[in-house]
Order: sequence, then C-alpha cells, then structure tokens
Amino acid sequence: MTRASAAPTIGPVGRLGAAASRRPWIALSCWLLVVVVAVATALGGIGGQTLFDRLGGSIPSVHGESSAGSDRLSTGSGTSVTLLIHGVDLQDPSVVARTSTLARALAALPGTSVADPLAVPGGIRNPQVAPLVAKDGRGILITATVAGVDGKDAPQRTVDEARRLIDAAALDLRADQPGATVEVGSTQLLTDSLMSISENDLRRGETVALPIALVVMLFVFGGFIAAGLPLIGAGASIVTSLAMLLAFTYVTDIANTVINVVTAVGLGLSIDYGLLVVSRFREEYRAAVAGQDCATTRRLRQPSGRHHDEPAQSRQQDREIRLAAVAVALDRAGRTVLFSGTTFAIASLGLLVFEPSFVRAVGIAAIAVTVIAMLSATTLIPAIIGLTGQKLLRPGALTRLPLVGRSIERFGDVAPEEGFFSRLTRRVQRHPALVTLGCIVVLLLLGSPVVSLTLANTSIDAVPRASSQYTFETTLTDEFPDAAPARVQLVATSRADLTDWAGEVAGLEHVRLVGDAQHAGSSWTARVDTDPRDGIAVVREIRAHPPAFQHWVTGIDAGTVDLADSLARGAPLAILIVAAGTIVLLFLMTGSLVVPLKALVASALSLGASLGLLVWGFQDGAFAGILGFDADRVYGVDVIVLLLALAFGFGLAMDYEMFVISRIKERVDAGVPDNEAIALGLQRSGRIITSAALIIVVVFAGFATGDLVLIKQLGVALAFAVFIDATLVRCLLVPAFMTWQGRIMWWAPPWMKRLHKRIGIAES
Repeated sequence: MTRASAAPTIGPVGRLGAAASRRPWIALSCWLLVVVVAVATALGGIGGQTLFDRLGGSIPSVHGESSAGSDRLSTGSGTSVTLLIHGVDLQDPSVVARTSTLARALAALPGTSVADPLAVPGGIRNPQVAPLVAKDGRGILITATVAGVDGKDAPQRTVDEARRLIDAAALDLRADQPGATVEVGSTQLLTDSLMSISENDLRRGETVALPIALVVMLFVFGGFIAAGLPLIGAGASIVTSLAMLLAFTYVTDIANTVINVVTAVGLGLSIDYGLLVVSRFREEYRAAVAGQDCATTRRLRQPSGRHHDEPAQSRQQDREIRLAAVAVALDRAGRTVLFSGTTFAIASLGLLVFEPSFVRAVGIAAIAVTVIAMLSATTLIPAIIGLTGQKLLRPGALTRLPLVGRSIERFGDVAPEEGFFSRLTRRVQRHPALVTLGCIVVLLLLGSPVVSLTLANTSIDAVPRASSQYTFETTLTDEFPDAAPARVQLVATSRADLTDWAGEVAGLEHVRLVGDAQHAGSSWTARVDTDPRDGIAVVREIRAHPPAFQHWVTGIDAGTVDLADSLARGAPLAILIVAAGTIVLLFLMTGSLVVPLKALVASALSLGASLGLLVWGFQDGAFAGILGFDADRVYGVDVIVLLLALAFGFGLAMDYEMFVISRIKERVDAGVPDNEAIALGLQRSGRIITSAALIIVVVFAGFATGDLVLIKQLGVALAFAVFIDATLVRCLLVPAFMTWQGRIMWWAPPWMKRLHKRIGIAES
C-alpha cells in the first residue's frame, strides 16, 4: 500500500477531538461547569472579591537608582489630596476667604498638615511656597497630607473626610469663579480613573471587534452556526482565563492593563484556532462526501470491503463520516494549533525572565490564555461540531443572497485546488530572488523610523483625555512645573556636593536650567529642567559622568531609563529561550534546520517594519488625529509596548508560519515536488490565514480605539505586525525565498535528520 493511499493513523489530538464530538454532551457539560464557575468567581465575586477588585493600578517600574533616590527624598508614609486653582485673582477677598476656611477645616483633622501659600508670612512671594504658586501668578495649590500611623498607611476615614472638604470647597469656588480652573487631584484619584478607563477600553474593544469578527466569519463560512463556533470558543477561553488571573492575583500583583492586553491576545488566538479547526473539518467532510481520495475517506474504508465513498444516505453513515472528518481535522489542524499555541506560549515564557512584575504578570496571563485557547479548539469546538451535525455543514441563508453568495463562494473557507493564492505563488516563483530582495527592501524601509526611536513611559506621561484627572494633571504640569513630578532630579547627601554637581550638569546639552538645592527627607535635591523628549538622553549623559561622592539621579525619565536598562539585561536570555524553542518546534515539525532560521529572520523583518510604523504614528504624531491622543504629551514609544509588541508579534507571526508550513509539509510528505507543494500549500492555507489575520487586525484595532495610550500603541503595533506578516511576508516573501533556496530548504545535518526520524512529529 502506497503512502498516498494508506489509511491514516490518528494521533492523540485527533482521538481527543473525536471523543469530544462522539459524546458532545459530556464535553459541553464540563466546559459549561468551568465557565459558570469562572463567571461566578472572576466577575461575580463569589467567595470574595471580583477580579477587577483585586487589580492594581501600578505603573511599570523596577528597583534601581531612580527608586533609591526617591526613597531618600521620602518624608514618610502619608496620603495627600490637592486642590488646584488657576485663572483667579489671588488678591480677591472671596478667594482668600474660601481658601482660608478650607485650610482651617483641613488642619483640624487628626494627623493632617496643610500647605496653603496664601496663609504663610509673605504670601505667594515667599520663596518657600514658590512651587505651590502658578508661574503666571494666577493660581495656587492647597495640599492636605494625612500622615500614616506607626509606619502604616494614613487612616482612610481621615483621608475621605479631607477629600470631602476639598470637594465641597472646589464646588463653591467653581460657582464663585466661573472662568477659573478648579480641580481636585491625588494619586488614588488618578489610579481609580485609569482603572475605570481600562474597564471601559476593554468593553469598547470587545464591542468594536466582535461584531466585525462575526461578519468576517460569515463571509468565510456562509452561515451563522459555523461562524459562531470560533466566537463561542473565544468567549469560553476569555472567561476561563479571567478566573485563572483571579487566582494569580493571590500570588503576584496584576495591573489593570494586563486584562486588556490578555483579552485582546486571547480573543485573537481563540478565534484563529477555532477558525482553523472548523475550516479543516468542513474541508475533510466535503472531500469525503464528494468521494475524493482524502484522509477522511481512507479512514472510512473498512477491511470487510464496506465503503462510504458515495454520499451518505443514512443518519448513521453521515455520523461516521462526520466523526472521521473530525478525527482527521483535529489530527491535522489540531496538531497545527498545538504547535502554534506552544510557540506563542514560548514567546510569552520569555517575558518571565524580566524584572518588572508587570511584564511577568503579562507573561503568566498570556501563557494561561494560550493553553485555554488550545483546549477550547481541541475539545469545545469538536463537541459543538458533534452536536450541531448537518446544520454546521449546510449552506446558510446568506449564500442565497445575490452578490453576497458569490462573495462567500469566492472567499469561503474551503479553497479549490487552484485559485488566487496558487496563481500568485506561481507568479512569485518566476522571479523568486527578485521578489525576495524586493520584499526585504520594502520591510527595511517601513522599519527605518526605528533608528530615531525614543523610549517613554506613557503610563505616567500620557494621561488620557477621558480621565477625570486629565485637566488636573495637564494644568499641574503646564502652570505649576515645580510642583509636578520632576522629569530629572539630582540627589546628594550634602548641599555642597549637590551645588558642585548641579554646576556641572547645567552645562550639558539639552539642560535648560538646574534649580536651587532643596532639603527633602534625608538628602538634598535639585530639579533639572529639560524638554520631556530629551529627558532620557539627559539622564544617560548625567550618569555617564558620575561625581566622586554618593549620588542618585531620579525622576520620571530616570525611572524610564532604569526600566529600559532592566529589560535590556533580560533580553539576551529571553531571546535565547524564544529562538531555541522556535527552532526545536519547527525542526520537530519539518525535519529542517533552514525552515526555522528562515522563520526567525522573516519575523524579525516584519516586526521591525511594524515598529517603524509605530514610531512614525506615535512618536512623530502621525496617528494623533485618527486615534485621538495628545501628540504633545506622547514623547516616544512606551518601553513596555516595545517589549510586548516584539514578544506577541513574534508569537502571532509564528502562528501563520505554522499554518503555511503545515500545509506545505503535507504536500511534500505526499511526494509533491517542492515548488508545486509551496503553491498548493499557500492555496490551501491562504484563505484561512487572510481571514484569521483580518480578524486579529480587527481585534487589535478595536482595542486601539481605547483611551489608554499604552493599549493604543500595543494594539496598533500588533495590528500592523499581523497585517504585514499575513500579506507581504506569508504571501510573497516566504514562497519566494522557499522557491529561491529550494535546494537547501529542507536541509539539516545528517545527525539531526537521524534524530528527527526518531523523535520528529510528522503528519499522522
């Protein structure tokens, strides 16, 4: 019996899928129980707090020179609430009376100190209160600080009472001074605001992405039942992942933005995997019913001579065909899902080697959602297939509509043997070297803005306009610069040392001014005035010429530098883990050493192009009008976005690599010549890759419509990464390079070939 006609041996994934399809109610009952428990615990708060109650609003940071310097300036535990007043006449008796009344009421609270520049001797002309006075002399800050007790946090009851008094005074002042800016701000108010925006962004992203994803899948499958399956799998995966994240919050801190990141990634992966499985099942079933010589019909042939090559007439025969199609589909597509998911999990595993807890939390959450997405595709989807039966396979009502039906037939999930992608590939194969080099040039040009990359921490810099603290934060920065958090700050143990050091720093490029020495905590400090876009460069220049005495450089930009340096220290190990894992997996799949190396280079090129577009769009402000962010307050690409875009972008690129290579390898293993195998593999996988990529682009674009700049940047970066990879890379660069270097494409050293024969994971 030849290899082409041998009945396939179904592996464990295929048997698992067939078992779920044969007894769908058991699998569905298990999933229903898991989902109900997940909803009750993560969203309903059964047994304690909900997931959102336990999330934090911490800003990504690390322990370093900046945090050490900030600790030396700390004056102890305490919670502050600030009233900002701007655009008033500070000599106005009404303003003076109202602020004095507020200051007395606040001072009467236990353990509360009040900073009121109008109440000190000399008033606003007193140099000691200069930071609390607006630079144009038309505003002040009144700050109430509630001290902690015995080293603990400030009593919440006292903080709430101080907030109530300040809120009441703010309402009174707004009524008395209608043209003035009167705002209340605090760290807790900012955190609460960002938490609320994060939740709104999550809902908005899902609201935008899910309907469009459904429309795309309606065109792919032509019916609501088939189109709904991947969405059902995605919903179950996301809800279950939220329950797992709730469990992780008891082990590590998880920031609110982690949920947005993981939901977007999980939604995209789950839909992709569900789309792949459903499409492969429909392909295998239709081929079997049509009597084609495919894996499903070979599996149906019995030694007794009974054949089911003709269209099934009985319910039992149809059930046998469907079960065989599920087994083969899960054995082939399910194996691809496991390879793809494992590759994405390896990319996420690389995040665990970094120091920031935020990054590790994202890595843990991404691994969890990937595992659940794989389980959903290999158990839940087959169970629903077994339950829906013929309804999943019958053409939907949409196929009978004029124009729509023709479009569905043209772009549907089951591709003909010859079509757009095979024709495109054969055209590419006429000039493979020229197409390869052309694609590389285009990708390098798209990535060229990366050379001007500036890192930033948008969690601090870019408070969204939707935030209730936006006016407070922007007015504080613009009108009270000395009271706003310093971008660069010098810290020394003595005034003399600080004065000498400040004189040296004042002569550096991009330094406008170094402020006077001030005593704070256990040290002396001076603010360095610089353009926010130059702050990181200034920090690096100061640290490149350290003074001989004990010193620290702190501030917002110093913290960003420490964060970036920490990520750079962890990058080599992370790259080693991801690259080694990818090479091993693709080698086990293909037996080639060249294929995984080619995949790494192609992914690097597509990621570089997407980052170039990210720099152009955000750092240069090209996307400000479209995405609605304040370009003047986005000073570069968020350092966390850069890392996550590389990790997740690589994982998603490997998804499509697996989709394409698995189809090409099927043809190669069946004895098809290499060039023909490439064309047929692209023809079979092209529609699914295009549809899956379109859905993922929609998902990430949907989340990019949110207000948090970090999520905007990440959504845009990943949307571009997927779009470029699924079009320019997979449709042009990959087939061109594989054709050009066809003689070495499946090469590996002899010892690796022997190893692959023993442990390789070949098609069943």
